Amino acid sequence: MATVFERVKKVSVEQLGAEEKDVVLTASFADDLGADSLDQVELIMALETEFGTPETKFEIPDTDAEKLKTVQAVVDYLKSKGIKDS
Repeated sequence: MATVFERVKKVSVEQLGAEEKDVVLTASFADDLGADSLDQVELIMALETEFGTPETKFEIPDTDAEKLKTVQAVVDYLKSKGIKDS
């Protein structure tokens, strides 16, 4: 059973090439994980894929994506949108 955090961590490692040990709730995508603006866009797209289903497309609007600077912010955002630990 994967938590929202574990799924965000997996996507972050895959997309950013970050070390798993570095992807902690307090990590900043830019400052701690080395993501540039393009990396962050690709990360958001990967998160949309990870948390969407074939029946329900999951989208993170650009206005929301701009605010998602840390792992914790992403986890909190996803949970606020009804994403639950699976």
